[in-house]
Amino acid sequence: MKILRTPDERFLNLPDYPFKEHFCDIDDTEGGKLRVHYVDEGNAGSDPILLMHGEPSWSYLYRKMIPILSKGGFRVIAPDLVGFGKSDKPSDRNDYSYRRHVDWMADLLFNNLNLERITLFCQDWGGLVGLRLVANSPDRFSRIVAANTGLPTGDQPMTDAFKMWRDFSQQAPELPIGKIISGGCTSKLAPETIAAYDAPFPDETFKEGARIFPALVPSSPEDPAHDDQIKAWEVFYKWDKPFMTAFSDGDPITRGGHTVFQNLVPGAKNVEHRTVNEAGHFLQEDKGDEVAQIILNFISNN
Repeated sequence: MKILRTPDERFLNLPDYPFKEHFCDIDDTEGGKLRVHYVDEGNAGSDPILLMHGEPSWSYLYRKMIPILSKGGFRVIAPDLVGFGKSDKPSDRNDYSYRRHVDWMADLLFNNLNLERITLFCQDWGGLVGLRLVANSPDRFSRIVAANTGLPTGDQPMTDAFKMWRDFSQQAPELPIGKIISGGCTSKLAPETIAAYDAPFPDETFKEGARIFPALVPSSPEDPAHDDQIKAWEVFYKWDKPFMTAFSDGDPITRGGHTVFQNLVPGAKNVEHRTVNEAGHFLQEDKGDEVAQIILNFISNN
């Protein structure tokens, strides 16, 4: 597996991202090692809040939320998925698979950090990976907040908005990461913020993980991840711990996805679900302060 590592100088002087770096070497599943980066803030002895980012962002997306959650008395963990942020980036898109992303994060979060009593907040691919982590190790998790995400099996039709995004990601000669994130927000991002989202990717060769992610979303029953998704849903059909949805009102890709969780997950029946108004797909960017407070209130009430 050929690995690329973003030069450190790409991350100098990022606005509003003062967090100390933490790195861990994990098994790349081929006998080698991958260096994975994660933010680890707050009291190390407190229960953890796990913040899982998606495509094509990185832990920078949570910079507004991390201080609020850590001041609330929690340990806050925000990893960079392999291929993103300060984590290593396999240079061949065929090195990425849905299962590998789950296994890589399980190695970091369970085998190395040994996290337990976790509150999961997950958005976009952070949900596809994070919810699989829950399904594989349910005893490690206390509650879940799902935002603008899903757990598709491939048995349901994909939205036209998602199909357009998937086609663009595979065909565009250049994948403009910062502009993509800006386009998924209702707020206007400053040029230096857009540049911070571009920072992990010096050129197109670093973007193979970002490129392939949309194509890894299960879109037919023949998808390689289909059976794993079915097994994961078998866990959530019985999940009776607190499960809240906090979708935004302005995301065409995941619109309506909250009803799936609310209707099928027992733990979603007796909690107060939230809608984050005037926010796009990247609600952490548009309404980070509000989303952080939603998480704290959810924990306090459950």
